[in-house]
Amino acid sequence: MAKLTDITWEDFSRLDLEAKKPYLERTEGDGMPYHTLFAQQFDRGILERLCTLANRIRFINKSKEGALYLKNVLAHKRAMLYFSQPSSRTFLSHLAACQILGLTTGSVRDAATSSEFKGESHEDSIRTFSSYFDMIIMRSPEQGLAEKMAWELSNSERPIPILNAGSGKDQHPTQALLDIYTLIRSFENKGGIDGRTVVFCGDLKRGRTVRSLSYLLTNFSDVKQVFVAPPELQVPDDVTAVLKAKGVRYEISNDLRAGVRIADAVYMTRIQDEWDTAKGESAKIDTTGFKFGAEELALLGKDGIIMHPLPRRDEIATCCDHDPRAMYWRQMRNGMWIRAALIASVFGFEQPIMNCGY
Repeated sequence: MAKLTDITWEDFSRLDLEAKKPYLERTEGDGMPYHTLFAQQFDRGILERLCTLANRIRFINKSKEGALYLKNVLAHKRAMLYFSQPSSRTFLSHLAACQILGLTTGSVRDAATSSEFKGESHEDSIRTFSSYFDMIIMRSPEQGLAEKMAWELSNSERPIPILNAGSGKDQHPTQALLDIYTLIRSFENKGGIDGRTVVFCGDLKRGRTVRSLSYLLTNFSDVKQVFVAPPELQVPDDVTAVLKAKGVRYEISNDLRAGVRIADAVYMTRIQDEWDTAKGESAKIDTTGFKFGAEELALLGKDGIIMHPLPRRDEIATCCDHDPRAMYWRQMRNGMWIRAALIASVFGFEQPIMNCGY
């Protein structure tokens, strides 16, 4: 079993993601992650196990007795929510997931309120948190920071799991989990995800949710991915390189309506102008043809769905909100359940929950 204590940070950082995966699994060797850092850690078997566990947790939680049982599952554990990048949904979803399982939580939501404001390094902050907590759920604008902190903690006297809740522009693995969970639930009585067409639209260049979900979709058979965006915001080459290597069908397009006509799922995203390198850079891009409204809704198949990681601006018109095909509000709630399933699995409580009497 590969361990992060067996490899230097320099050597680990040079590995490709597939080669990193064995270093991040639980010692039980069942494929479940100990550190959750990137979407490529999850194969189809693990995804289906997590979705099954999420369904089980949400069923148990329906009764008072079941909810009280769940609150005792991890009542002996504490989780630190370390969010140095603004967030509402991701923060609250992880917080709610912890509460369902009974974890006590602490939080830092602004580096200005932590000792980093005084010049403390990320490494020292993380080591401090590990003194008080049993898991760190972290979100950062700094690419690769979650990986570095996972290596640091695994090589400390108190190794605890890191859960990446968003890292720079590269990865957002738990958002991808809730997106897959939403797709599975949406199509569970309609033939599943295999053979579907998923259309991504918006800022595909800087949208880490698109990148992570695109990777996860490669675990399913014959799923076509269509990327619709202005040229300046089109999906980057490293994503399409993965799709080519895996033999996945994909299409690059600037025609949203054409994509909607063939879509089983339309995944809309906002313009990520917080990553602009110059003031007003994104505002100069013409995005008028990349918005979903009443006319696009009329083109979507009766079994099609609309998704969005949120927050939105004007890329989905509010007239779509009450259509049964609009899944973005359910998508948010799904995040709470799948994140609870992941946290329970990290601590080894998958089978106790699956086998309990509720």
